[in-house]
Amino acid sequence: MDFHNLSVEELQKQLHEVEQSKADLEKALYQRWHEQKAELAQQIREMIDRHGYDTDEILALVTPRRRRGPAAKKGGRSYTKYVDPENPENIYVRGVLPGWMKEKMTAQGYDPSIKEDREAFKANYLQAVNE
Repeated sequence: MDFHNLSVEELQKQLHEVEQSKADLEKALYQRWHEQKAELAQQIREMIDRHGYDTDEILALVTPRRRRGPAAKKGGRSYTKYVDPENPENIYVRGVLPGWMKEKMTAQGYDPSIKEDREAFKANYLQAVNE
């Protein structure tokens, strides 16, 4: 198609149609990907049943085992706790950042979405407690 002869409005309309088609294709791809995953899981279950094994028993062999280090032998892993020196009730261990920590990071000029900023904030503003 020759786009040189189209007006701005016609080009914008073409672009909108292409973007809509792309969105529709991405949605169809996402749905089909999940359907195929479910189909594959069903085929695997049927294959396990056909061979006379318990599904959980076989899946345990397929899924990776967690590392068994010294912490596992002691009864679990230990993680560093980070305590807010201004408010000892504010504790962060790991995972999703709590709201108080995001607020303090932003106030200090750190970006909570950047790993390096999170690490720097923990090192500079929080008190590390190893248990």
